[in-house]
Amino acid sequence: MTLDLTKIRHQFPALHAGALFLDNPGGTQVAKNCLDRIMEYLIDHNANHEGAFKTSRESDALILKARTAMAEFLNAARPEEIVFGQNMTSLTFHLSRSLARRFQAGDEIVVTRLDHDANISPWLLIAQDRGLNVNWVEFRLEDGALDMDSLRAALEKRPKLVALGYASNALGTINPVSEIVKLAHQAGALVFIDAVHFAPHGPIDVQSLGCDFLVCSAYKFFGPHLGILYGRFDLLDELFAYKVRPAHDTLPIKFETGTQNHEAIAGLLGTLEYLEWVGQQFGQDHLAEFGKTFTGRALHLKQAMATIRGYEAGLSKAMFKVLRETPGITIYGLTEENRFGARVPTFSFRLKGLTPRQVSEKLDAEGIYVWDGNYYALEVTRRLGVEESGGMVRAGAVHYNTLEEIERFGKALHKLAHAS
Repeated sequence: MTLDLTKIRHQFPALHAGALFLDNPGGTQVAKNCLDRIMEYLIDHNANHEGAFKTSRESDALILKARTAMAEFLNAARPEEIVFGQNMTSLTFHLSRSLARRFQAGDEIVVTRLDHDANISPWLLIAQDRGLNVNWVEFRLEDGALDMDSLRAALEKRPKLVALGYASNALGTINPVSEIVKLAHQAGALVFIDAVHFAPHGPIDVQSLGCDFLVCSAYKFFGPHLGILYGRFDLLDELFAYKVRPAHDTLPIKFETGTQNHEAIAGLLGTLEYLEWVGQQFGQDHLAEFGKTFTGRALHLKQAMATIRGYEAGLSKAMFKVLRETPGITIYGLTEENRFGARVPTFSFRLKGLTPRQVSEKLDAEGIYVWDGNYYALEVTRRLGVEESGGMVRAGAVHYNTLEEIERFGKALHKLAHAS
């Protein structure tokens, strides 16, 4: 069973404005369930936490419900392994500071040149503070894939930490994270995964991966501006947390500094309820795949994301086709269609005769939204040699996009190509 795009798009109020949203890698549009939950929270339950009164009790209960749903989305072992925060970047800086206390001068850590800088700079900064040695893992220029030989060489130094992305926000590459986690653990390293760019595109199972930490952002998978950190309970429990003195030492409050964005957390619950609906409505083809391991909402969430992954495979092929057929375009990253299982429908490119910014501006005039620049994947644009000339254009589809929209995108590109 495939997605019914009429029903899907009806769940996203912003899509009725006529714009073509291919800016999704920087943030998706939000589901109606998300908006409803935010409004309901602010009207009926708005309060600070741990009060003796009714709205505070209701607020705490709703946050627990959202935390439980998020644990099911990632298949965390328990809700206490889910930490909410301002965004992925803030959570990573916060945790990196705690992890730094475990490291000694001369210890090795590993980062990759394929990552968003939010999964690089926090580790570079603690390396400066603690006298750590940083080992860089390269990626292959020809296809945007992580260089596994470079990784294995870094692991020979027995690092304390490996930080990597699940999928590249610049090139769309999906890394072999399961294999990397196993290799890193064999070398004695903790593994921190940035799953921000993969979360909207496929199912995530932290227990199956065996990773120690994983971060994602709700606004990248159809929800509000909110960051989420998964951490193994034993590790979070033993880590020192930087917090104010009256705050609890119990998880997950231990790592949630100050008053959280309760309405955004309520919106996250609505988003996950939307995805649960997607799984119930369209995920029957994946029942056998997940039915022996998961039940209830956890099952429906996995069905939803697997169904989305399947639908988006067609979007990837369609986007690649219109880019390949546009004169003067250079595509960066994986372009072998028989390997598209190792990418998400995010494509970065340049058009001859125009800067990335000019392409973005001209597409905006056609009601088509795309990104330009480096998208904080600074090491990627540096290695590709495009950083000093404006980076790349980035267009990314998600499951509410249609093949007709991709065709519209292609016609606009052809118009630009012939005009330039």
